[in-house]
Amino acid sequence: MINLNKHFTFTFFIVCIPILISCSKYNKPNITSLPLVKMTSELGDIIIEIDSVNAPITANNFLRYVEEKRFSTASFYRVVRMDNQPNNSIKIEVIQGGLGFDESPLSLPPIIHETTDKTGILHKDGVISMARTEPGSASSEFFICLGDQPELDFGGKRNPDGQGFAAFGKVIEGMDVVRKIQSQPDEKQMLLESINILQVIKLNLKKERY
Repeated sequence: MINLNKHFTFTFFIVCIPILISCSKYNKPNITSLPLVKMTSELGDIIIEIDSVNAPITANNFLRYVEEKRFSTASFYRVVRMDNQPNNSIKIEVIQGGLGFDESPLSLPPIIHETTDKTGILHKDGVISMARTEPGSASSEFFICLGDQPELDFGGKRNPDGQGFAAFGKVIEGMDVVRKIQSQPDEKQMLLESINILQVIKLNLKKERY
């Protein structure tokens, strides 16, 4: 005759041990600390998480600008809204900043183009990315997305070459400031009065990603 108590205990042991092993495995989060940058503009602060893990070339280029204080003369100078791009069949919404279109002694050489299909960082709301002309021409100019902008990803149609733009982080605080900048008066997407970036610093605190 089968001892049901012993049978139940044995079954419970066999079933639960793998579950406990599984739980112990997945209860230990894989923590990656990503750098945080605070960008202080005339209209307020924007805090950005820089993804140096998935987009190391682009992220480290941006961090070099920050650490070497190369953004000391930077500003937000271009805003793209649904109402100010009449000649574009593929419309986007971003604000653009950096050292400007003119050559600057603070600019670093252009970097290799890291596409979104390789980094996995898509142009979602609040994502920061590099402005460019052709692939491999990005240097000091960047933009921040307002709303999801899939046409800026690899394979998107905003740029005819289909390579998309190199995203490398996201705004984690200050999207209200981003929206305020986007709403400023412009002429053909160029702000009538640029919004100066007063300071860009790397924060000591880091955000833990699980």
